[in-house]
Amino acid sequence: MAVGGFGGVDGPVSSFNGKITASVVITCIVAASSGLIFGYDIGISGGVTTMQPFLQKFFPSVLRKAAEAKTNIYCVYDSQVLTSFTSSLYIAGLAASLVASRLTAAIGRRNTMVLGGLTFLAGAAINGGAANIAMLIFGRILLGFGVGFTNQATPVYLSEVAPPRWRGAFNTGFQFFIGIGVVAANCINYGTAKRSWGWRLSLGLAVVPAAIMTIGALLISDTPSSLIERGKVEQARHSLRKVRGKDCDVEAELAELKKASDVANEAKREPFVTIFERQYRPHLVMSIAIPFFQQLTGINIIAFYAPVLFQSVGFGNDSALIAAIILGLVNLASILVSTGVVDRFGRRFLFLEGGIQMFVCQVCFCSCYFPIRRSYTHCQGRTKERQGLGPQGKWKNFLLSPFQFTVGPLKK
Repeated sequence: MAVGGFGGVDGPVSSFNGKITASVVITCIVAASSGLIFGYDIGISGGVTTMQPFLQKFFPSVLRKAAEAKTNIYCVYDSQVLTSFTSSLYIAGLAASLVASRLTAAIGRRNTMVLGGLTFLAGAAINGGAANIAMLIFGRILLGFGVGFTNQATPVYLSEVAPPRWRGAFNTGFQFFIGIGVVAANCINYGTAKRSWGWRLSLGLAVVPAAIMTIGALLISDTPSSLIERGKVEQARHSLRKVRGKDCDVEAELAELKKASDVANEAKREPFVTIFERQYRPHLVMSIAIPFFQQLTGINIIAFYAPVLFQSVGFGNDSALIAAIILGLVNLASILVSTGVVDRFGRRFLFLEGGIQMFVCQVCFCSCYFPIRRSYTHCQGRTKERQGLGPQGKWKNFLLSPFQFTVGPLKK
């Protein structure tokens, strides 16, 4: 739980000197680099599941479906075990996030990032050397714990260290590194897709961002707020002086942080009980509704399964991976734009602009999708229409032909 001026919201400490120093920039870059591991996994898992050597070793049933001329690509990936490969990480991440907040308060933000990095490192090594499904899913579970721990600790760390005036820009650094991880993973997938051992390299290279983040976290100090919460006032003073500059008088800010920490410690009620009080109900509703509806837009599915989705509409294997790279680059560019405007125009402006843009794009997509959807039948539908031989199949091929889309077996 963040306290004082380093918290997630600008508090009374905002009036203190919050200039940008080389130390705070380096510290925040190192901390934000933990986004690499999450971004790398987002990009790598979807691409690996399109690699034929990977599917041949672990999911041969998927390849058997793909070899059937009558099979619709949309249904090729209908495999519960394959779904478990991807979803096991996110289930483990969910479980880790439930305990990560207490862990972050108990051992500190930096130590939680180190723990997450080491766990992710172990999971990546197991995945790279996996010999069976059990090893593959166990490695994914470890990756999930690593992601859950770092995703909890890093944004709090950045909020507590960043100068209040530039807190939004520094916080988007985490998202920026996620974007870099996604693009890097997609490029690696593209380069290794045709190698028989390519999937091992793609999964195993996750140790690189994990090592970068873990070593970097070991070289930075914990946040002043975290140190004060654990009674390490002298270390907090040293950490605060380091990020604010040696010539800066930090005593007043340190006193304010101690006061805020004392107030938090004196609170007798459990925080998970307090948030259900009437006065906090609007905040609770919005904190649940915003991420909930963001998930329902489907953007995470597009991010996780981009190559698979592109293949399902007829892209070849290479084309699907290139399309995923383009998607990642667009996302990365949008993050750079938001970094530059978030502190100038505010979070609300970006929230409204992003929501309107997504709404317009969803409407445009639906207007193009539903004419095609009318001609689509499920895997158990009529064979002629699935093969494009019926009247609706001809309409479908007519609509898709300008984009060189096809419905048929997996392309190489």
